[in-house]
Amino acid sequence: MSQAKSSNLGYPRIGEKREWKKLLEAHWAGKIDAAELESETKKLRLEYLKKQRDLKTELIPVGDFSLYDHMLDTAFTFGLVPQRFTGGDNTAKHDGDCGCAHGSHDEEPVASTDSGTKAFAPDANGAYGLDAYFAVARGTKAFAASPMTKWFDTNYHYIVPELQGLTPKLTVNRPLAFYLEAKEELGIDGKPVLVGPLTLLKLARGIEEDRFDTLLDQLIPLYAQVLKELSEAGAKWVQIDEPVLVLETSEADIARLNKVYEAFRAAAPELNILLQTYFESVSRYQDIVQLPVQAIGLDFVHDRGRNLAAIEQYGFPQDKILGAGVIDGRNIWRSDLKVKLDLLRRIQQAAQPKELFVQPSSSLLHVPVTTRSEQALEAKIRNGLSFADEKLTEIAVLVKALNEGEEAAAAAIAESVDAVAALNASPERNDESVRDALGKLDARRPERLSPYAVRRDVQAKHRPLPLLPTTTIGSLPQTTEVRQARSKWKKGEWSEEQYVDFLHAETERWIRIQEEIGIDVLVHGEFERNDMVEYFGEQLAGFTTSGFAWVQSYGSRCVKPPILYGDVKLLSPMTVTESAYAQSLTDKPVKGMLTGPITIYNWSFVRDDLPRAVVQNQIALALRSEVSALEEAGIGMIQVDEPALREGLPLKREDWQDYLDDAVYAFRASTTSVQDETQIHTHMCYAEFGDIIQAISDLDADVISIEAARSHGDLVTAFEDHTYDKGIGLGVFDIHSPRLPEPSEIESIAKRALEVLDPAQFWINPDCGLKTRREEEVIPSLKTMVAAAAALRQQFVGAAAGGAGVTGGQD
Repeated sequence: MSQAKSSNLGYPRIGEKREWKKLLEAHWAGKIDAAELESETKKLRLEYLKKQRDLKTELIPVGDFSLYDHMLDTAFTFGLVPQRFTGGDNTAKHDGDCGCAHGSHDEEPVASTDSGTKAFAPDANGAYGLDAYFAVARGTKAFAASPMTKWFDTNYHYIVPELQGLTPKLTVNRPLAFYLEAKEELGIDGKPVLVGPLTLLKLARGIEEDRFDTLLDQLIPLYAQVLKELSEAGAKWVQIDEPVLVLETSEADIARLNKVYEAFRAAAPELNILLQTYFESVSRYQDIVQLPVQAIGLDFVHDRGRNLAAIEQYGFPQDKILGAGVIDGRNIWRSDLKVKLDLLRRIQQAAQPKELFVQPSSSLLHVPVTTRSEQALEAKIRNGLSFADEKLTEIAVLVKALNEGEEAAAAAIAESVDAVAALNASPERNDESVRDALGKLDARRPERLSPYAVRRDVQAKHRPLPLLPTTTIGSLPQTTEVRQARSKWKKGEWSEEQYVDFLHAETERWIRIQEEIGIDVLVHGEFERNDMVEYFGEQLAGFTTSGFAWVQSYGSRCVKPPILYGDVKLLSPMTVTESAYAQSLTDKPVKGMLTGPITIYNWSFVRDDLPRAVVQNQIALALRSEVSALEEAGIGMIQVDEPALREGLPLKREDWQDYLDDAVYAFRASTTSVQDETQIHTHMCYAEFGDIIQAISDLDADVISIEAARSHGDLVTAFEDHTYDKGIGLGVFDIHSPRLPEPSEIESIAKRALEVLDPAQFWINPDCGLKTRREEEVIPSLKTMVAAAAALRQQFVGAAAGGAGVTGGQD
């Protein structure tokens, strides 16, 4: 058998206690300058490298570290800065998802880098500085930020390169700088990591169809120069990430790849290239493995068994090294190392590679740093966890077993087997009441009492609303005072009574603010909630929460997903008290606010011993009980948010329908128990609405709200080809930017939508939750939104009534 080496693909940036986040935010707040930011983050970066070396990682990635995002880093490396930031005239044309600001209590601060109205200038080498870098990522008062969207099917967001009118040029050899830093400071001969040119272009925006190959031809010599300089500096390996190869790959793409990697081989013949893929099986396996590179990295965790099947069917080039991603880089569970060792042996037997790199399935960016900080967790749970550091230890154990024999690592392997078995045997994973409830579910899709057309009329009579009713998505600003109050209560410094009094006061204050602004359907504000998923995880059986299991979502914003480790059920009502109190304060309708089963699943660290559909349905049954409790308490509008539904769509189209069928079933299982008078809302964040519009309709929600502001209303094009007959609100202003919306912007987005949607079905709302914004931003923005709605309403006086509970009347 071939020898094995331990390899890592990327390490978390944020630090064990979010040190990285704190430095970034100190810089944005003006507390530290750029020089101090760079010197302090360098210390973190070197600490991460040293730790990986101490954990016996042989191929250590360098250059995976970032001050915001690796795609943004790649764009800046090649001078791909949108023209509006550099004095050009291209507009802020966005087509990304909203990032779901209501998803965490650990948010990127609202203060934005601001250069006034002046464009940014490059240095003598054409490189742009940190001010420009953060401006592209976060926006300024003068310039809208670049679009942001999900990194494949993860909850990490990348900054989408905007290439309209741009010509790439190498401004700084960033991979070389990181390689030399690791070598000179620590003596580590690292493995520089680059996003590959095909992935860069495929994920970018603003490329005219006939310019794709021109841009690729311009990038090839620039990448080749980076690699040549790395080779001359002594680098032996470089990791080039091409995750787009797990998506649909055409004949033209294969020809492009051959051209790219032939050029790289010619430019740096002594440099070894690891062509790395992840998140799924590669498309066109036989072509990919023949590319002129020294190693191919494949995901053997999230590939649904297809990568191994391809190897067993077609073989693997015996002159190449195989990077075997067998440790899950996206979830937090400890591996049964006996099972993983058997898998590696099967891979070795089928592939017969020149050498084997044992790796995570992807970068460890997507998992927390270490379980050492989780001493408060119950032992059987803690022992069943594996974060970034523990995963590297698992890899080292597997390499030892492969190279020296299983007996050499017998103790570590046995310990892992026992830990996994103990968790699987726990009562929390074997709740008969949950199994019985699942067994009673009908295989047929759950249905509301009446079809939507009937419910619409019933709701319009029961709860009259004006044409183009206004609402918000759910969360309202969580100030420092709100977070401090929650902290004091959790620490025992405040009594339950003190905390409830505070929440009631904050709720009443915002009910009055919403009434004064003139919003038609109100929300209670969610001031009691730390996070739209973690809040429910703290109250549902089967979940636990960690102390420090933070992961990066976008920029400095980190999330701490709850840990779903057991069978899920509702123990007692979770949201009724707060919603009912808010409704008692006003005659206007107040929405009850829940997070849906698909989003709770997607935004939790989820047990890996049951199929996805089973766990989703467990969550759905728990939420169904909560929905019924809200209805019984007199809450007539209930919003069940599913911002992550599109995010979870499988990367291969052939798997979409099964996923969507399961998602629709779980959502309807959550929501169809209510009477016709009760209006079910949902909210989603994604870019490609057209991909799933039928599934969205099949959810049978009475009203859906969707991001549309950051995409400048382009989402509306989905409705030109697809009919949508239910209530819908396309977000009319971007809550992720500190800039206040202009009335003309809101009216423009709404009018664009009303070209293809009936005014009687249209709602006016922001594009996402408002918890991360300041009051001084939110209140004027909402006033502008309500005024714009009133102006639009005047234009549609006499429009047909009857959509989404609308009467067509006036304010």
